[in-house]
Amino acid sequence: MNHNKTVPSVTVNYKSTGSSTKSNELGMRAMQERAYEKRGEQYLLIKSPPASGKSRALMFIALDKLNNQGIKKAIVAVPEKSIGSSFSNEPLTKYGFYYDWEMKSKWNLCNSLGEDGSKVNSVKSFLESEDPILVCTHSTFRFSVERYGVEVFDDCLIAIDEFHHVSAEEDNVLGSQLKQFVARDKVHIVAMTGSYFRGDANPVLMPEDEAKFDTVTYTYYEQLNGYEYLKTLNIGYFFYSGAYAEDILNVLDANEKTIIHIPNVNSRESMGDKIKEVNHIMHELGEWQGVDPDTGFHLIQTTDGKILKIADLVDDDQTKRNKVSAALKLTEAKSNRDHVDIIIALGMAKEGFDWIWCEHALTVGYRSSLTEIVQIIGRATRDAPGKTHSRFTNLIAEPDASEDAVTDAINDTLKAISASLLMEQVLAPKFNFVPKRLENEPDPNYYYGETGYDPERCNIGVNEENGQYQIEIKGLTEPKSEDAQRICQQDLNEVIAAFAQDRQTIERGLFDEETVPEELTQIRMGKIIKDRYPELDVEDQEAVRQHAIATLNLTQKAKEVLNNDPELQARGSTALIDGVRKFAMDVRELDVDWIDSINPFSEAYSILSKAMTEQSLKAMAEVIAARNPNLSLDDARELAKRALKFKKERGRLPDIKSADPWEQRMAQGIAYLARLKSEEANG
Repeated sequence: MNHNKTVPSVTVNYKSTGSSTKSNELGMRAMQERAYEKRGEQYLLIKSPPASGKSRALMFIALDKLNNQGIKKAIVAVPEKSIGSSFSNEPLTKYGFYYDWEMKSKWNLCNSLGEDGSKVNSVKSFLESEDPILVCTHSTFRFSVERYGVEVFDDCLIAIDEFHHVSAEEDNVLGSQLKQFVARDKVHIVAMTGSYFRGDANPVLMPEDEAKFDTVTYTYYEQLNGYEYLKTLNIGYFFYSGAYAEDILNVLDANEKTIIHIPNVNSRESMGDKIKEVNHIMHELGEWQGVDPDTGFHLIQTTDGKILKIADLVDDDQTKRNKVSAALKLTEAKSNRDHVDIIIALGMAKEGFDWIWCEHALTVGYRSSLTEIVQIIGRATRDAPGKTHSRFTNLIAEPDASEDAVTDAINDTLKAISASLLMEQVLAPKFNFVPKRLENEPDPNYYYGETGYDPERCNIGVNEENGQYQIEIKGLTEPKSEDAQRICQQDLNEVIAAFAQDRQTIERGLFDEETVPEELTQIRMGKIIKDRYPELDVEDQEAVRQHAIATLNLTQKAKEVLNNDPELQARGSTALIDGVRKFAMDVRELDVDWIDSINPFSEAYSILSKAMTEQSLKAMAEVIAARNPNLSLDDARELAKRALKFKKERGRLPDIKSADPWEQRMAQGIAYLARLKSEEANG
């Protein structure tokens, strides 16, 4: 393993305006103020990154509902007990709000044993009491609903933290219960999540239920752009061969505050013994000097004489781990940057874990859940004095042609690439696309550059305050229905997640040289949109498809421009939009057909080819080529539909002998259907 294999998938620079950390006269930060404006909604979904203040936002909203909206009780459900501390008592009036967040200790069921040892009994007692606030885990709430039914919760506020744990799938109990609450329509619901997509691409809510929720979205870009100190975030993956612990120092900088997540013992990256892996990592860092008796941290002396404090959250010895966990929760952990240097964990220190000094989240092995990756990255995106940069590195075993498990290795690599593509979208500013028309006029909310708005070209406008870009595209289809507009405004990351996680799509996009880009951008993405949003009409489905592909491909082309232009990279917070502008200026016209002709995975392959050995790339290509499917009936039908559109625009059907590969492919689709029809006619 060597430094040449480091792959910086994306580096995002931010302006550090301080706006997301400043409070208004009620003590609310930017995201909390935005959420509070929607406090009168019965069903509210808050999508906001880790560390943006969702817990406090819920307190503001819940207190208003309890005091002004006729709500009798507020029940907060969190996924695990440790997160319950986020909802401890807060003197909000001290900062300007009207009420304090106060809860009797016995109603914090994350700490209390419950009545007669039963937390479910305590939920019933709480509902019968005069007290207004209770905090419990998802499981306690789930069991309570199962025992007492949804009716006993009438006139309550149900707040579900880390809402991505819910799913519309039938076997997700909390998801089924939520559907019952919405159907009965006698409670208020506030759902909060810091993850913008689910790793398995299953919907959290069904479309008809989600339509009842008013959504508050606060993006990663807004959050990080508004920080006071953090300016740069890097997301990357790194390939290695052999045992990861022996080469981990190639990506681990002992001078950075780091959380290391070692692989699950059953994964291919595991060395087979998690305790030995931790010891091996510490040995690579330096010489063991003993254990701090107060904190339980290991003390490691590096070759330059520095003493590192390392917290081991992997050791199964409950006494040791409890001492380390307690030391990490001390107020000193927030106030003192040098309280601890490195944390090594396996299943802990992810969701809800707050260590503001973390500069590097280093994860060994691919995580099957994209949600988990988002949560881990969130550990490194806290703002802290003197912390100007942070990074996430995914350490992955390189596929080897000699491995028996080469297919598993390939799948892990493809998933890592998929995750990096999605994180690029999550971290980027928001693109608002509008059709280019002659009658268009400049929007006063956007800055169009030094030369101003040009009515003869497709313009790109910037609103630095809210981190949004307006981009004109010729031939763009506008969404007509409210659902389609909402999807284009709020849910394109969900669409791109489904697209980038589709194995056949990413395999062909990366390794099949004969794949025509439009097969991916029009056929594959079109099918995903159709399956995901069957309630939309054909025109709205096409509008969503175009917006999703434009979002993905413009980000990819901007990244390509930046990777080849050091001068643009040096521009800091404007680098990405400068890359989009340069790309737009270099093409003859920024139109939908041109964007559809871009392979969304071409830049990912370009980077991959520099990071992997030729042997590994060849092994991947051979395995994928062996399972490359022939043209399916569904694909042929979609190609035929595109061919009819082609005929309408050009007055003729596509020619199978055309020099244009996409025109050839549409003609092949027609020929495939014609052959099937002929075979059926001839018996």
